[in-house]
Amino acid sequence: MAKDDKKSEELKRPIVIKKIKKGGHGHHGGAWKVAYADFVTAMMAFFLLMWLLNATTEEQRQGIAEYFNPTPMEASLSESGAGGVLGGMTITAEGAMRDTQSPIDPSTNPPQTNVNAEVNAKSAEELSKEQLENEIRAREDKDFEEVKKEIQAKIEESDLKELSKNLKVDMTPEGLRIQIVDQDGASMFPSGSAIPFEKTVKLLSMVGEIVKTMPNQVSVRGHTDGKQYNKGADYTNWELSAERANARRRVLLDTGVDEKKVSNVVGKADTEHLNPKNPQDPQNRRISVILLRDSLTKQTGTVNSTNNGSGSPGSNDPGYRRTQGNVQFP
Repeated sequence: MAKDDKKSEELKRPIVIKKIKKGGHGHHGGAWKVAYADFVTAMMAFFLLMWLLNATTEEQRQGIAEYFNPTPMEASLSESGAGGVLGGMTITAEGAMRDTQSPIDPSTNPPQTNVNAEVNAKSAEELSKEQLENEIRAREDKDFEEVKKEIQAKIEESDLKELSKNLKVDMTPEGLRIQIVDQDGASMFPSGSAIPFEKTVKLLSMVGEIVKTMPNQVSVRGHTDGKQYNKGADYTNWELSAERANARRRVLLDTGVDEKKVSNVVGKADTEHLNPKNPQDPQNRRISVILLRDSLTKQTGTVNSTNNGSGSPGSNDPGYRRTQGNVQFP
């Protein structure tokens, strides 16, 4: 009986059938779709960037960069982090600590400037000006050397070869100086006269033919030796040197030199001897024609510039100017 009851209980128990599916994968969700979309977006942005770099100029790329970064670093560093109307300040006597970098009234605190950037920019500008001046000076020196060689070659080829010792050409800080000097037994002017010999006119004309091809302004100066006129004489070395310089000017104009290129005509008397140790040296009697550097006649705002004609630097007037009175020389 007991066995029959046991069997009947077993028959009454529910039968559970468990089926196990083999193979397949679990559910992963949609996270991979987001990652894939980010990847595709990044690749599209990358190829767009490559296309922009290839299709735009340097100026356009700079403009794009400034568009995405409109606030310079210097400006962001000079402002308070609060950035609000009160700039981090409290309206009560007590409260949060006041931000001293951002006052309430911005008009009382002028905007900060990058001093180092201004200094560097100014230094770069001065350096570029100096480089330009050096380049101009080097080109002028080269042109002056060519003129010097041309003058020497022409006198050697002409019938004035015997006067080559009377011609001195050299470089000075003012420019190319061409001097017609007296020698023992070979004077360019009669003693005490401002009327040149015929040979002197030929020599001066030959020099003028070359001078007129140059764009430089010209300074003409007359010099005498140390021999003085009688005391109380109305006519002195000053008058003689000035008249000889003016005679040289007339020859230049007759040769074809533009009158506007003559910057000044000066009589120096016996104040600047070629041979200071011997004031009576015939070489001290001479006529100088100087092709002035452009830096002395055209350049403004740098060395040899002046506000008042005194030759001090830093103004907008050239160091050399036509004047009816005092003539300035560096």
